[in-house]
Parts: sequence; structure tokens; C-alpha cells
Amino acid sequence: MPQRYLHDEDYLHAHPVHVVWELTLACNLKCLHCGSRAGKVRPGELSTEEALDVVRQLAALGVRAISVIGGEAYLRRDWIEIIRAITDHGIEAGMQTGGRALTEEKVVRAKEAGLRACGVSIDGLADLHDELRGVKGSFASAMEALGHLKRHGIPSGVNTQITSRTMPQLRNILHAIAAAGATNWQIQLTVAMGNAVDHPELLLQPYELLDLMPLLDELYDEAASMGVLIQPGNNIGYFGPYEHRWRLADHEEGHWQGCMAGHAVLGIEADGTIKGCPSLPTVGFSGGNVRDLSIADMWKMSSALRFSRDRGLNDLWGRCGDCYYADVCRAGCTWTGTVLFGRPGNNPYCHYRALKLAEQGLRERIVKTADAPGRSFDEGKFDLITEPLDGGDGPRSVAVPPPWTFRDVQVAREADRVPPQLPLCRGCNQYVLEGTESCPHCGSDIAAEATQYAENLATLYAAAEKVRALLAQ
Repeated sequence: MPQRYLHDEDYLHAHPVHVVWELTLACNLKCLHCGSRAGKVRPGELSTEEALDVVRQLAALGVRAISVIGGEAYLRRDWIEIIRAITDHGIEAGMQTGGRALTEEKVVRAKEAGLRACGVSIDGLADLHDELRGVKGSFASAMEALGHLKRHGIPSGVNTQITSRTMPQLRNILHAIAAAGATNWQIQLTVAMGNAVDHPELLLQPYELLDLMPLLDELYDEAASMGVLIQPGNNIGYFGPYEHRWRLADHEEGHWQGCMAGHAVLGIEADGTIKGCPSLPTVGFSGGNVRDLSIADMWKMSSALRFSRDRGLNDLWGRCGDCYYADVCRAGCTWTGTVLFGRPGNNPYCHYRALKLAEQGLRERIVKTADAPGRSFDEGKFDLITEPLDGGDGPRSVAVPPPWTFRDVQVAREADRVPPQLPLCRGCNQYVLEGTESCPHCGSDIAAEATQYAENLATLYAAAEKVRALLAQ
């Protein structure tokens, strides 16, 4: 399993397992959906010695994996030195890149320094990708980068942001990246932050999950047949009839476990600002700066980092507040809800939620009501509208977010939340709460379905053994 695979001890003791580190905000692409509005060097970026000290601090905290990002990480002159330091401290080093100018020489140097994995961002076929990334030829460069990685034995994957225009191309994207040698495909939804706020037409509507999720279910098997593992990002899901298929690569339980920002994940901005997640807004979620405080002290004491550890059910609102999965899910991705409505705790990008609303003949839609101010990691304002499923005439309502502030720091607590492991109803392949006897989704007898499933599995294994025996003769 990957080093960032989470165990109960990581949950119980709030262990920072995986760090995503923006080495620089400098970038050679001009992405229409870039949340950090990358392009120029961030003012006050860390020096080489400061960056190496960050590596030392993270190693002392027991961090197991660090992913370097940008902007474009390799635009820092000392990026190889930083990767080598990460590796020398026994931490798994990975990188996420747009792939433009990731030459073969850079790949060779990175491998020698200890780079263990690299993800390349591809958001469409050539014309669409180049348009979204703002540079002609960026698709060809990304595919070329995948080729360099494959030739030099660095495990490579592809990260795809699903926009309203990307969804129709997903199958063709899969075939293209499989042919280029990618073995992992992480998919996530474009979120309304930074440049994406300026282009709301790119944002998928929550009700479009009703079409997206069955498509991804089809592609999951198709990808597996080509040696590609589809992995959902933290802002796509949650629960519903397909959840059990694709979370196992990241979670032992096989289902979404709630936001891990500041619980098992840490984000670092290029100037040393520490956040619970690299994608969260800087304002309101900064736990401090490495030039002022140690990372260990910020991790332990800062309420802006501890929010997912200290969050209770009373912090949820809207439909997430009374959801069947509320205690497990905790409103999904904090980033998604916060940048839409100015506070976390309600996330309309949920497959289970879209399905339940559709049963009532309803859907949810977001509409931008205020622009973002134009800063890095900034946000605008959106209304969340509930309306008839067909979008036609009928009653409409707009969700009103309640006020929200961070909870008081609870540093005296000895143990943190270990998310529950839910049983799966084998009648409908949806998760149910512990102790459930009759499935609330399909009405099946949970125990009877589990017994039948085990019997069917045993029969299948026995048949497979007979085939193996015959083939061995």
C-alpha cells in the first residue's frame, strides 16, 4: 500500500501522514480553473535553507509522504535538492505537474534524487486541454512527460479535473493516458476557487452527478482492463451505489471517512504558511507560518488546523446536517463547501444526496452571486438553489448559511476521532450504519444478504480452483 495509506493509529493520534507542499507559485501554464491563480513567484517564498528545515521538521513529526506541487515545482532552482532531502529523511517523495517543460533530463535528475511517483494533470483531449491550461501545445507536453516517466521507471498517474466540458471526453481521456503508460487516474471536480470563480460555466452542477457517477462506474472496469486504477479525489462521491468500488486504494474501510485536513493531511504554501489542506483558502485556514512557529506547535495548537479534528455534528448545516451518513461523512470535502458558501458543513456535490433529491423530484443548482477579489486561493459567493428536477416551473428555495467560527482549541484531548467502519448491504451495494438489520436503501435483510454473498463467493472460489487444477494437468 502507498505510504499515505491511513491506519487507525493515524486517526487516533492525529498523525500528519501526507503533506502537499507548494514549492513555488511560479507556473508556465495559465489555467482557467487554477485555484491558487499561479503564475508569478509568491512574495516571500522560502529560501533553500528554510525549505530544508521544513523537511527536517516534517520528518521529526513522522510524515511518511510529501507531494511537491506548484505553480510548477521544478521552476524552483533547488527543487532537486529538496526532493533529495525528503528522500534522505526516509519520506516518500512525489510530485504533481502540468508537464510543460518536464524534460527527460529533469525526470532523470528527479529519479536520481529519489522521486518515487509523479502525477501529470490532463483535463481533456488536446484542444480542450490546451484551452483550459491556457497554453497551446500543453497537452502534447503532458503526454510527452508521461512518456519520460515511463521510460525511466517512475510510476506515473494522471490527475483530471472534471469540468462541465471535460465529462463528455472522459472515456477518450482514459484511452489516451492508458496508451501513454499511466497506471493511476485520479479524478476530481473543479472547485469554485481562484480562476474557476471567474469561469463559473466550467463548474459541474450538483445534479449532474446523476449522470457522472454511472459513467465513472462503467469506466472503472474499462480502466482496470487496461491496467489503470481510477481513484476518486476527496471532493467526489460520496456513498451511493458505487462508493464501495473505488475507495479501497486509500481507505481500509472502503468508504469516505470525512475530511482529513489537519487530521492526517497538511498543506504548505511556498512562503511557509501552514494549512490543513493545500487547497483551502489562506484566509481563515492558515495555522501560522514556519518563520514564526514550529510546525509541531501549529499542528497541535492551531484551531485553524485542528478544525476537522474538533468538528462536531452541530457544525453541519443544510442537508448535510440531517443526512443518514452525517457522522461518517462530516459534509465531505471542506474545501468545496467553504468556497461556495463562505463556511464548511454543507456540500451539495454528493451522489447520495443527488439521488435522494431525485427521488423527491428535486435537484440542486449553484449560481454565482459575487466575484472573487482576484487573490491567490480566493473565493466568490454562490447561491444554492433547490428546484424541480427538470429545472422547470415549481417551488424554489435558496440555502442560507448560518454564521460559523472555529471551535475553541481542545488540546487536552488524549485521542482523536477514529472514523467508523460501515458494513455494506450486499443487496444494493450501499453502506449502512453499524447495527442496521434492514437496509434503509433497499429493504434487504443485511445478515441474510451477507450470508448469501459469502456463499456465492465460496462457490466462485471453488470453481476457480477447479479451473486452476485442470490447467495445471
